[in-house]
Amino acid sequence: MGRIFEVRKGAMFARWDKMAKDFTRIGKEIAIAVKAAGPEPENNPALRRCYLNAKACNMPKDRVEAAIKRAMGKDISSYDEMVYEGYAPHGVAVLVETATDNTTRTVANVRMHFTKAKGALGTTGSVAFTFTRMGEFKVKNTGQDLDELELELIDYGLEEIGEDSAGNIVIRASFNEFGAMNKAIEDKGLELISAELTRIPGTLVELSEEDANDVLKMVDHIEQDEDVQKVYHNLK
Repeated sequence: MGRIFEVRKGAMFARWDKMAKDFTRIGKEIAIAVKAAGPEPENNPALRRCYLNAKACNMPKDRVEAAIKRAMGKDISSYDEMVYEGYAPHGVAVLVETATDNTTRTVANVRMHFTKAKGALGTTGSVAFTFTRMGEFKVKNTGQDLDELELELIDYGLEEIGEDSAGNIVIRASFNEFGAMNKAIEDKGLELISAELTRIPGTLVELSEEDANDVLKMVDHIEQDEDVQKVYHNLK
């Protein structure tokens, strides 16, 4: 019984850690969006996206509003969005998106994670070509015909459409058509669950379970860094 409790407690703490990380990430996204285009969602598409993604990860509304108020303050930190590239062990490409108020600290930390895992931090452009930047939208599945929906959205930059493991409809559009696709989804009355920019690997690397664990451990350590927003890799 004690063992079962320990396992459940560990899973609970893991969920809390992920939730805390998601809240921190969205808080920074809110700060960047407000600094760029103001605190009014109706005039700020990036901030509307933050609201949506906050709801998707169960971030309380009062925390979202508090983040907006902080972003409007004079003493709030300004975040630089930096991207770092490199290779994990066994030749897996890794791309790290960060939002930081101290780039010297951030690059040192990211380099440390690569080095400890016997990977290598690369130069700008060293692995970015491996990934395609796209807009990814999750829409509630209410029984829509995917073939029909594909035809309706193809003129708005649709690249891929399918379903995720939870049964939601996943729509991917080219990076330059993010705004057009977002508007098309809203205009068609589809219930949008989340909307974000992502990076899709063009080729995947398949490894043994042991080698894959080496890569995933490194990715996990990078994701825990307070300055890191997202980590992408091409491990199959």
